Amino acid sequence: MDMTQQSTTNARTISMSKSIAYFAISIVINSLGNVLTLVTSSHIHPEFLGSAYWTAAENNLGLAVLGNQPTTLFWAFMLLGLLISFLNALLLKKLDWKRIGGNIVFLIPFSIFIQWFSNLFNAVMPDANGMLMTILYVLVNFLGVSLIAIAISIYQRVNLVLHPADDLYQILRFKFFKVNATISMWVSYLPPTIMAIIAFAMTGTLANFGLGTLFAFAFQGGITGWADKHIFKKLKHQALDLGL
Repeated sequence: MDMTQQSTTNARTISMSKSIAYFAISIVINSLGNVLTLVTSSHIHPEFLGSAYWTAAENNLGLAVLGNQPTTLFWAFMLLGLLISFLNALLLKKLDWKRIGGNIVFLIPFSIFIQWFSNLFNAVMPDANGMLMTILYVLVNFLGVSLIAIAISIYQRVNLVLHPADDLYQILRFKFFKVNATISMWVSYLPPTIMAIIAFAMTGTLANFGLGTLFAFAFQGGITGWADKHIFKKLKHQALDLGL
């Protein structure tokens, strides 16, 4: 997308009801994708398969700080998301409380869905025994990463409210890297890398970093760019802040 295309998408061209519907679909898809990467990883071996990059880092730091509690995922995703909101404010050089409020509006249902899907799938999914089940779990893990990327594409285009990590990605994409989805995604992985280092320093171990994490690192940004063109094709980037 060049600057001419950006200028045509500054206004909101879809109704609020459609925006909310797209957002609701995307947040469920994103939560489901995140949990699929976590549960498939934990039911094979956390150090073999792994999960999406942000998911792995937040889960590790949450476990390091909060321990393995029934609501650890909820609080880890919620509190670390808030920290990223303030990082975004630093990058934009302004404390936009409306934007931060939008991040919180995203984080609450997202964190609830994460915990709910996690409890559900952990209760019904068996451990992977044998080659066929292992291959199946690897494919489901990659599907989870792809669902995350597709969800990111949808709610970034809707641009109603964003997860702070995806807001960071969008800030990098449109302010610093000329709309390049892949490079922006890679740079946005710096904060979770720092989270993982802190978690490792606290516990001496790291879980959920593995094959799926590498897949996410290599392909998640590209899948998001692909989804921009092929998933809900008529949905264009809405109300972009061209002052980014």
